[in-house]
Amino acid sequence: DARLIAQIDCLQSFASISEENKYVRPDVNDSMVIDIRQGRHPVIETQLPVGERYVPNDVMLDSDGQQIMIITGPNMAGKSALLRQTALIVLMAQIGCFVPAEAAHIGIVDKIFTRVGASDNISSGESTFMVEMTEASSILNNATKRSLVLFDELGRGTSTYDGISIAWAIVEYLHEHKGTQARTLFATHYHELNEMEKNFKRIKNF
Repeated sequence: DARLIAQIDCLQSFASISEENKYVRPDVNDSMVIDIRQGRHPVIETQLPVGERYVPNDVMLDSDGQQIMIITGPNMAGKSALLRQTALIVLMAQIGCFVPAEAAHIGIVDKIFTRVGASDNISSGESTFMVEMTEASSILNNATKRSLVLFDELGRGTSTYDGISIAWAIVEYLHEHKGTQARTLFATHYHELNEMEKNFKRIKNF
């Protein structure tokens, strides 16, 4: 039966890449914690020049203590890679594959939402900013406490202060709105957002 062969093929692929790339078995549980120790990006690490190694990262998201991580740093510091790496590790864990990390405890995620990159849809009359806001609105309307939300450089499509205001309001909503409060990674060049850590107890700067 073709379905059975497809399943065997898929599981065999999981097994061989896990062995090849030194992946570990994640603990997928009912908690609200995503705890990844020394995580790596499964694609980038295989494409680095010979002799260069991917610098692993820890990510800790916890709905009760560290719900939102604000990640700042210069261009090419690895902010976007960290966001994508977290999403991929969560996805790999939940489809039954081992993951590129030293250890990973994944509290089940119902949906992964991302708003990354600058894209437009000018042919349909939608600017970069319009696309960005439509996607952000969709995330805020559909995320739950169980979701994982990744925002990369939100608010770039407009003037600086408008962008900061929108980014601030969205982070505040994710923290304060009872029905949402999703575990969130928010990468930004707006260092003004680092002030939020002082006023919102589950927001932490990295």
